[in-house]
Amino acid sequence: MPKDHSLDIVSKVNPQELRNAVQMAQKEIQTRFDFRGSSAGILMEEKPPALKLTADHLMQLKSVVDLLQDKLGRRGVSLKSFVWKEPEQLPAGGTKQQADLQQGISSEKGREIVKAVKGLGLKVDAKIEGDSVRVYAKQIDDLQTVMQGLKDKDLGIPLQFENYR
Repeated sequence: MPKDHSLDIVSKVNPQELRNAVQMAQKEIQTRFDFRGSSAGILMEEKPPALKLTADHLMQLKSVVDLLQDKLGRRGVSLKSFVWKEPEQLPAGGTKQQADLQQGISSEKGREIVKAVKGLGLKVDAKIEGDSVRVYAKQIDDLQTVMQGLKDKDLGIPLQFENYR
């Protein structure tokens, strides 16, 4: 089968948009009346990529999470990119919660994507290449069908399509 056309399926987050969303959320936390005088805040760690949220009590922490998720959504950062841990009670009386950023496609998710592509019944070839999946097809319409089929299917991670040629 000649492989005239291909596309890469990846899962990654634009770091600049993530930083902008966190900065917008931090700025709003500083100016909102209900957060004045509290320990509410958001800390972004680069290595490993994670967000740490703190607040005085659980309801305030939920407000911080909602605020952050709103800002992430407005900046186009998918909420599926984060693995949220359970809120923890701090010894000083506050609460904290951590969200780990997941980038790339794991081999398990890669196999799931390949299975979903083959399940579409098209004449395409899908291969896992590192932390992405490459799909080859003879006809470009088949690649468009693969893209639409994967958009309709919820795989639990955000997918982007690159190198579409």
